[in-house]
Amino acid sequence: MKFLFVHQNMPGQYRELIQWLAAQSGHEITFLTQRKNAPVFKGVNTVVYKSHHTAPEDGYGLSRTWENAAGNGFGAVMALRSLVDGGFTPDIIIGHVGWGEMSFFREVLPDTPMIGFFEYFYSVHGGPVGFDPEAKVSEHAPYIMHGHNVVPLVNIEAVDLGHSPTMWQRNRFPKSFHDKIYVCHDGIRTDKLKPNKKAKVTLGRIGRALTAKDEIVTFMARNLETTRGYHQFMRALPHIQKARPNARILVVGGNDVSYGGKSKHPGGLRGQMEAEVGHLLDWDRLHFLGQVPYESYQSIIQISTCHIYLTMPFVLSWSLLESMSMQATIVASDVAPVREAMTHGETGLLVDFFDPEAIAAQVVDVLAEPRKYAHIGPAARQHVVDTYDFETVCLPEHIRQINALVPEPLRIPVP
Repeated sequence: MKFLFVHQNMPGQYRELIQWLAAQSGHEITFLTQRKNAPVFKGVNTVVYKSHHTAPEDGYGLSRTWENAAGNGFGAVMALRSLVDGGFTPDIIIGHVGWGEMSFFREVLPDTPMIGFFEYFYSVHGGPVGFDPEAKVSEHAPYIMHGHNVVPLVNIEAVDLGHSPTMWQRNRFPKSFHDKIYVCHDGIRTDKLKPNKKAKVTLGRIGRALTAKDEIVTFMARNLETTRGYHQFMRALPHIQKARPNARILVVGGNDVSYGGKSKHPGGLRGQMEAEVGHLLDWDRLHFLGQVPYESYQSIIQISTCHIYLTMPFVLSWSLLESMSMQATIVASDVAPVREAMTHGETGLLVDFFDPEAIAAQVVDVLAEPRKYAHIGPAARQHVVDTYDFETVCLPEHIRQINALVPEPLRIPVP
């Protein structure tokens, strides 16, 4: 079968799927992306396109998202037309609709089946906007949020089938979308993401490797930002350090912003939080590691005594399910998307996002009485194996959905 995958930041949600397809015989795979430094995958032809237009920074707020999406869409459809003119006509197109790249594909390939990834529908209710009282919401926010939704509203008609990784994300969309969107996670490689008692993390500052025998608290996010609860984590730290004088805190994440607004502090959110609680912290036991390689990230989780995952109601991080797969004991914020993946007291420990002392108290209890919580990690891993494993759960469902859209001779045997 000839596949065309589309994602602005290749490979995105398709990392495992494209590699599995490429390993099978008889498929031709092209990936359309804006990412110039995209990773190379054996058997995958990468085509880089340029957006045809970018909205000015001071553009009209209510239409700026669509203006950018239209620029992406036109750039992508011109690249698609070149591919078709060059002899590559895909049997199916699979891509993320969020940046508008697939908006105009029907004009070139009106009969080619398309599956669109529907990640998030914006609203001032039920998501991160308006969730935290510290972040003031503009009176214009409802209109700006709805303006963002022009992109999925256009694309739900452009695709034959939608895809969302969790029920919470699908349910963000209007009910009219629901019957057209199937729910299945991208998939977690539980065969690779396992606990490892021999894992080590070397920190130059202390001159020795840390292992699971040390008392380690971990926190990580792509970027240290309020949407992922960094400010609440920092407020909980003084209480944790005071109660556990031997605990070392490992923090992974960049200093940019992936989601939500930026701090007005000149040092960003990290500088803001250091100004607020820095004088209460033992900096000798606090280690900011920045963004680390994937292998290092795994080792950090594998030596963690207690992993903290705080998020506002938003798209579930891969790192939560990956940490569960590695059998971590996790203290997480009690919000709807987390509750879909984790049950309090069974596969994780849920706490109030807005209560740093409660967050700290739960972490301290895990550190003080590890036997009391010894069942959490193994149960978390089993849940991910049963529900989110790529090879045995998610891949077969994705293949079934693809097969339903293509002629029988093209269908792939369901693994």
